[in-house]
Amino acid sequence: MNEFPILSLMTFLPLVGAALLLLLRGEGEAVQFRAKMLALLMSGLTFILSVVMLLNFDPAEADFQFVEKRIWFENIGISYHMGVDGISLFFVVLSAFLTPICILASWKSVSKRIREYLISFLMLETFMIGTFCALDAILFYLFFEGVLIPMFVIIGVWGGPRRVYSAFKFFLYTLLGSVLMLVALLAMIVQTGTADIPTLMGADFPPHMQLWLWLAFFSSFAVKMPMWPVHTWLPDAHVEAPTAGSVILAGVLLKMGGYGFLRFSLPMLPDATAYFAPMVFGLSVVAIIYTSLVALVQQDMKKMIAYSSVAHMGFVTLGIFTLNIQGVQGAVFQMISHGVISAALFLAIGVVYDRLHTRDINRYGNLSKNMPIYATVFVILMLGSVGLPGTSGFVGEFLALLGAYKVDTITATFAATGVVFGAAYMLLLTRKLVFGPKVNEDAAAMSDMTVVEKAYFLPLILLVLWLGVAPSYVLDRTAPAIESLLVQYHAKLATEVESNIANVPEHSQEHVQIKEQDQMPLQDHAQEHGMGE
Repeated sequence: MNEFPILSLMTFLPLVGAALLLLLRGEGEAVQFRAKMLALLMSGLTFILSVVMLLNFDPAEADFQFVEKRIWFENIGISYHMGVDGISLFFVVLSAFLTPICILASWKSVSKRIREYLISFLMLETFMIGTFCALDAILFYLFFEGVLIPMFVIIGVWGGPRRVYSAFKFFLYTLLGSVLMLVALLAMIVQTGTADIPTLMGADFPPHMQLWLWLAFFSSFAVKMPMWPVHTWLPDAHVEAPTAGSVILAGVLLKMGGYGFLRFSLPMLPDATAYFAPMVFGLSVVAIIYTSLVALVQQDMKKMIAYSSVAHMGFVTLGIFTLNIQGVQGAVFQMISHGVISAALFLAIGVVYDRLHTRDINRYGNLSKNMPIYATVFVILMLGSVGLPGTSGFVGEFLALLGAYKVDTITATFAATGVVFGAAYMLLLTRKLVFGPKVNEDAAAMSDMTVVEKAYFLPLILLVLWLGVAPSYVLDRTAPAIESLLVQYHAKLATEVESNIANVPEHSQEHVQIKEQDQMPLQDHAQEHGMGE
């Protein structure tokens, strides 16, 4: 299987579908139906390939698998290099899983310029999968920035009344941060002579250079997640985007920031990561508490779920920068879980919006009477969002908080209040939407979910429950790569410690203090993972 170019096939098959859609001519219903079927076929085949990749992935292997490499520019070390490890594996599958669901969800709700709409989603799928598979820094940047173009078009053309403003705000926010990341990547390539990500992960950059490189990466990844206070583009983008656009935005695009931290910041810039970790802890706690309180007072359902996404991403950054196995495992699992739950919640909002054409919570009520299946689905998703044990939302948040507790008890305590606030706004939304008094005759007359809607909600619900009761399937496959990442991270810190000690007279008091203070975290980490000194 390692000889078969499955990653390239997954990455560019949707692009082939987009090219075939360009060949279709005409605007009639028959042409639109053929376009939808073609897009569904190509995205479905891509998902099947992702399942084949998942089944052939070796869960005991920490290194990259299914590697493909072709030299492009040998003099400057740029190549076409693809591969996946336990960290990127499930993000590839998630991208391939959500795209056909988005096409199904748009089957009737989008009626204008349907061919261009489907082309945008297929291009978006190519860029998303490419981002998580790229093992060359420049190739990663091309895919990472490429997602802006189709998402900008999706929001700007098929969005709501303020779609142009929201599309430009989304584009400019994310582009500005990514320009600084490009500068950082170029500096690293000049320093090492290569753009190969595995090679860069093993490189040693000077501490003073690491600080500037880390801030440049942070400017891009923090906006992409998004972290407080650079999160303001997200509610606008979600509110104005069509339902399927919100699904991809929350389900996959927000995860690119967390993935970037794990792929670049931690392994390549360990000294700067350790230096800035307390700052990220503080920003994460503020994001969890502040955006949860903002979500609590929203009357627009989409805006409420958008702010909740910022809060949930706060748990992700908190877990990543605990720099221990529980925290990072929790962060990765939380990103996967949130990708499923948030996508399903936006789809659930789209179901009632297509019927009543309003997102005002107060216009609905008592949907459990006339839409019992929808009410059941929504309650399950709500329980997953608040982290009820037995759902996928519990596992990620619990591990992230456990990792944070091992680092800073006070920070973990404040972060844990976000779980309470999350339960408050989601229960409030559920009570008003599903169980509240009947306030609108039109809402009371809405029909329950169609066969197509049941078809794409069923796998989402099953995933939420399965990941909650059997998280080991994901954790066992992410653990080797995460453990290898953390061992490499702490080994680099140990090397820096030895370098600092070597520059101080051996028997001086400062030498003793440096050795005691800097060796302690490394010994704790070694004991935690059962490793020798």
